[in-house]
Amino acid sequence: MPEIAELRSTLQDLAALPKDGPRGLPGVFYTSQAYFDWECEHVLKDGWHCLGRVDEVPEPGDFFTIQVLKEPLIVVRGDDDEIRVLANVCRHRGMPLAEGQGNVKRFICSYHAWAYGRDGDLLRAPRMENSSFDSKSCKLHGYAVTIWRGFIYCNLNPVARPMSEAEALDTLVAPYESEKFRLVHSAQETWKTNWKCLVENFMEGYHLSVVHPQTLHGYTPTGMAKKAASGPGFTSYNANYPEATETRGHGAPDLSEAERRRSSLFARFPNQVASQAATLLVSLMIFPRGPEEIEVKWTMSTYGDELDDATIAQRISLWEDVNREDREKLERMQVSLNSAHAESGPLAGDDYEGTVHDFLLWLAEEDRQYEQSLVAAE
Repeated sequence: MPEIAELRSTLQDLAALPKDGPRGLPGVFYTSQAYFDWECEHVLKDGWHCLGRVDEVPEPGDFFTIQVLKEPLIVVRGDDDEIRVLANVCRHRGMPLAEGQGNVKRFICSYHAWAYGRDGDLLRAPRMENSSFDSKSCKLHGYAVTIWRGFIYCNLNPVARPMSEAEALDTLVAPYESEKFRLVHSAQETWKTNWKCLVENFMEGYHLSVVHPQTLHGYTPTGMAKKAASGPGFTSYNANYPEATETRGHGAPDLSEAERRRSSLFARFPNQVASQAATLLVSLMIFPRGPEEIEVKWTMSTYGDELDDATIAQRISLWEDVNREDREKLERMQVSLNSAHAESGPLAGDDYEGTVHDFLLWLAEEDRQYEQSLVAAE
């Protein structure tokens, strides 16, 4: 398609700009249905998508459902304690098998009562007496799964690339012992914005003091934002706290004083952005539904029992306000991104929008890898 070819060329041109002259994507990248369809097929489908936390399914039979692109999924802990991601689609006539979350001994289709085990095996298919019927061929489709620091990731591609090691990111968050944090809140919201807008918004400190004057400025003012590690598939920055403010708890025993006096924000592309602090871990998982709509699942976890119930409730309320403030701005911006005048604009320096540039470079690299795969296939 001519439109796609032109946009892909624009993306590569922007990625090739000198480091001291970065520019962002034009509005059409956030509004075009054709480009969104291309992204789904050649970028998002091949990505490792964060689905949630392992302690959302602590016991065998615990499950929750989620949708990634057009694929409805079941995340379930099996009898062998392994976490699986299964297609939430009955092998008989395509009925969803589960909704919401809960605990089951087996998944039973509400249409014709086909029953599946926690590992996806078909256990029962009433009245299926055709001689050609083979129950072993009707196992639920399973997806590749990776666990990192207590987060669950899956890949929709049947030949999934390994998730990038991101050693520098692991070094950044390892002292916080993220895998030991316990879930205290989970919610889902629909935002009328493009998926890339939320990735970029969450991952830059340039807007903090302007958009969040009451909720975040006092703790994480724009002027104290500092770019941190970046690499294949991720970026990060530190939102540092002013000296006059208190730390947000002690947290893990090996944290340095500097680590206790900041929130380390990171993105694992394509769909996860998170804020890691000493006693609080907030993760937003972004599930695109169209070029101008996303489903956002966000979780909050805390370290040990240092925070009491009242403090946790206050932190949940604070993040509800922060998310609302961001959503309102992004939904307003989404309307104007349809303008012919929403052209590529200059980005601020590394500490403020270097992470946005990292994201653009990642998008360009994904495009190059797709192009290289076409050449290799010839």
